[in-house]
Amino acid sequence: MARTEHFHNPDAPMPNSIVVAVTVFVRDDHDRVLLIRRTDNGLWALPGGAQDFGEYIADTAVRETREEAGVIIEVVGLVGIYTNPNHLVEFSDGEVRQQFSICFRGRYVSGELGTSSETSAAQWVERAHLDEIAIHPSMRLRIDHGFEDRPEPYIG
Repeated sequence: MARTEHFHNPDAPMPNSIVVAVTVFVRDDHDRVLLIRRTDNGLWALPGGAQDFGEYIADTAVRETREEAGVIIEVVGLVGIYTNPNHLVEFSDGEVRQQFSICFRGRYVSGELGTSSETSAAQWVERAHLDEIAIHPSMRLRIDHGFEDRPEPYIG
């Protein structure tokens, strides 16, 4: 399913859903961040996705990281909660979702990088190389906040 990101776009369609979703900021021993390349829009992003029924939200973070990037992580903290009403995601099936994402901080436990039907690549990326790849501004905000090691999570 194709997706279009609307960010501060006055011509964006009206939202018709809000879905509880997560992203996960994980660094390796070389201070690189784990990123995946999405198959639905080609952009680089933190691993993540929607919570399933019967699932704790931290378990969603672990599951989505394993599914999208092939690695096992444990949740060790919170980067922030991102609810910008000016960030809408329009899907080809007619859903227009207002952003609601909890960004967790994860710790790499094990596993080798891999891909899935939702990801065409997974890799550890140095902070200095982030400007060289296509990342949506709202995702870049989460990545920047993750690298900042803020004492309190971002709420916005």
